[in-house]
Amino acid sequence: MEFILENWPIIVAVIAVVAVAVVAVARFVGLPTAEQLAKVREWLLWAVTEAEKDLGGGTGKLKLRQVYDLFVTRFPWLAKLVSFELFSAMVDDALEEMREMLDTNEAAKAFVEGKS
Repeated sequence: MEFILENWPIIVAVIAVVAVAVVAVARFVGLPTAEQLAKVREWLLWAVTEAEKDLGGGTGKLKLRQVYDLFVTRFPWLAKLVSFELFSAMVDDALEEMREMLDTNEAAKAFVEGKS
């Protein structure tokens, strides 16, 4: 009982964090599959853009590895369901979308190239 009295702010904070996480997961799982995939694809576009910015051109396997590591960290439960081959195909799609975006959006191109 003394432990609870001494650490009640920490206990309340942990309960609040867990509750927020549960609500976020419940909302995501409650989305239809198409919407879930759309969210993952949006995230993949961001991840491949960051990898392009960090590693530059000609580093395809390194970029794939970086994006996969980020994916496993961000979506651990989904990483268990998606094969690496399917993930790689999704990354290829995101890369195509990123290339189109870089061709048409000067701000995105400046971001990736590190220009202000």
